[in-house]
Amino acid sequence: MIKNKCNTYKFGLVTASAFVIANMIGTGVFTSLGFQLMGTTNFVSIMLLWLLGGVIALCGALVYGELGAAMPRSGGEYHYLREIYHPMLGFMSGWASLIVGFAAPVALACMALSTYLYRMFPVLHPMAVALCVLFLVTLIHAYDVRMGGAVQRIFTSFKVLVILGFIVCGICLPTAPQSITSSLADFSFSDVFSTGFAVSLVWVYYAYSGWNASAYMANEIRDPQRTIPRSLLISTLIVTLLYLLLNAVFLYSTPVAAMTGQVEVGLIAAQSIFGLNGGRVMGLLIALLLVSSISSMVFLGPRVSQVMGEDTYILRALSKKSAKGTPYVAIWIQFIISALLIITDSFELVTKYTGITLSFFALLTVIGVFVHRHRFPQAERPYRTWGYPVVPCVFIVLILWSIIYLVCEDYTNTFVNDQQSAMWMSLMSLATLLTGMGLYLLNRLVLHSKNKK
Repeated sequence: MIKNKCNTYKFGLVTASAFVIANMIGTGVFTSLGFQLMGTTNFVSIMLLWLLGGVIALCGALVYGELGAAMPRSGGEYHYLREIYHPMLGFMSGWASLIVGFAAPVALACMALSTYLYRMFPVLHPMAVALCVLFLVTLIHAYDVRMGGAVQRIFTSFKVLVILGFIVCGICLPTAPQSITSSLADFSFSDVFSTGFAVSLVWVYYAYSGWNASAYMANEIRDPQRTIPRSLLISTLIVTLLYLLLNAVFLYSTPVAAMTGQVEVGLIAAQSIFGLNGGRVMGLLIALLLVSSISSMVFLGPRVSQVMGEDTYILRALSKKSAKGTPYVAIWIQFIISALLIITDSFELVTKYTGITLSFFALLTVIGVFVHRHRFPQAERPYRTWGYPVVPCVFIVLILWSIIYLVCEDYTNTFVNDQQSAMWMSLMSLATLLTGMGLYLLNRLVLHSKNKK
């Protein structure tokens, strides 16, 4: 991180990559396997899921690298969709980022952290712990940009080292490892096209979400045209490798029955590898790793809200900065939304709601690389998407596939299996889009009335 002439701190490649890695390695990899196992228990299928998730994230990162280099301003999808399509679509994306993209994952990470701690220390109230962690991390990032960057680098380095140690121990220490030979023999490519595989891919994609993190903070990155594409690519490759190894260790060291349907997969696997007491220590470390993810999202989310505040009259309060450069109003607004989601205490519903909404806007953004090249052929492109047009097409097909299956599952659970009273995931996602559209039109109306006076 360096200091420029305007007394504003700018992050370099290491810190930008730290934010991406921390944003990706969070709740998902330590919790989603339990839900994936409800759809498929085959070792090869699970590994293909995580590899496919890495391919999706890598394809997306390559495309976002081009868009970030061509349009180097904070805001991510909000800025890209605003410039490529229409300001209303960009606003709807930014609104979804405020509610779903960061506030919801922050709430999920806090809930997962508190659940881990509760399993080890039942005296701790999960909701109280989640709210306290959220408040302390928010306080740090609302105070100083420079301090927030330093905290992020430290916690991300700690996170990667602990995961590497966990992987090595998970390979070397188990006294009764699980056999994967039968899974190799039983695997069929027809599993890849099953409903269970597609729905499980949503959980995996949620675990990989955050691969576009540095695109949200372009204004605070030194030389963003070069740094953003490099940070996205390097971080996504590192995380994909760690995810494959970590889930292989989970399945190798721990009985599938013990993890199926469970949120605290990391703690269960740790107790299987290290024993009850050693597992508790590792579980405590895993809980601490989530602080890095919470920190990253608490930092990044308000940067989208801040840019929205700069462009939107009725939200102009979100653009306010403190003397130390923090968008403190946007940070505390996100804190309130995350706290409300924590109080709802519905982990699975919030996760799926997050996945379907974010996937929709990521899909539009990647399609946008074709639109941007067509509409702005003379635009400067310091970086171009590798493998264009195949790479963006792969992302589009896979994300569209998962969205369709997720909506179909929502429909089936409501009208066929009668497991829920309404299509909650779809309705919540639609409500997010419509409220964003309504706020955009309200802002236009207010501006029109103001200009007439």
